[in-house]
Amino acid sequence: MKPRPCGCKGCRTCLICETLYGAENFKLSLNLDKEKGYVYCPFCNKAWPGWEIDVYKQHPNHIGEPINYPGVYIQVDFITEDEENELIKCIDEVPWDISQSGRRKQNYGPKTNFKKKKIIPGNFDGFPHFSKYLQDKFDSIDLLKGFQVIEQCSLEYDPSKGASIDPHIDDCWIWGERVITVNCLSDSVLTMTLFKGDTKKYNLCCADEYYPLVMPDGGIDLEFKNKEKTMLEASKPAEETDAIIRIPLIRRSIIVLYGEARYHWEHCVLREDITSRRVCIAYREFTPPYLANGSYEHIGDEITKRAKQFWDHTIKYKSNAKEIKV
Repeated sequence: MKPRPCGCKGCRTCLICETLYGAENFKLSLNLDKEKGYVYCPFCNKAWPGWEIDVYKQHPNHIGEPINYPGVYIQVDFITEDEENELIKCIDEVPWDISQSGRRKQNYGPKTNFKKKKIIPGNFDGFPHFSKYLQDKFDSIDLLKGFQVIEQCSLEYDPSKGASIDPHIDDCWIWGERVITVNCLSDSVLTMTLFKGDTKKYNLCCADEYYPLVMPDGGIDLEFKNKEKTMLEASKPAEETDAIIRIPLIRRSIIVLYGEARYHWEHCVLREDITSRRVCIAYREFTPPYLANGSYEHIGDEITKRAKQFWDHTIKYKSNAKEIKV
């Protein structure tokens, strides 16, 4: 099905196409049981019974029995309010592209074909300089040791458009173990559900062809010496569960998904959890085959060189570096 004028296609819908183009019947229905909800607390790194994001704010006086949920790192106040204001100002000086499910996006990265597993540099020439300090701040987090950004994507969620994102796992053929999101302008929630489908989906089977970067003790194995189990095997949940994990996306925080949460759980942002404008900046790194000594190092090398470049957005987008309505 061709994209509708709002950018949605197939079962993906927003309030615009549901209202104007009769797409209500295409809307995906998740039917999540809120009684099975657990809210992840970034302060004790456990998930506690409940559904609303405020559950984590009860720390350390939580109620009920918690469950462990590995593969999540959250640092609150990763950026300051002044940094956030300047970042959003600069982001809005760059043209936005329409995306699906009521979102807008700005994408910087190589051209990828996930079905054919092909990647080329394309027009990729690095990232806007105003975002460089975010990448520089990654060095302050032990979990992000050696993280080389290959893709940076700004995503806008607007409640007036019914913005959301359907359950998915980020592609496992090209995007590596650590998935980063910097959350701005408002709080929201990442809703996690255990994936029980075919490993061909999301190219999950590719994670059986490389090894873990993050070690069990939280250290980083940049040389991938830990080859006892493949990435998919090493991150497998200890037991199946029907719990729904709700991870708070706190304003000005950074969240990193890795291991189990990255490879075995689908994540989504529900329409009901977007209450005011939210902008997040997502970051991806290469999988091991595209890094040094990997099978496709020759392909990854050129893209990595380009990923180390930064440019002035006020020059590249002169016509947009004025007052823009958003």
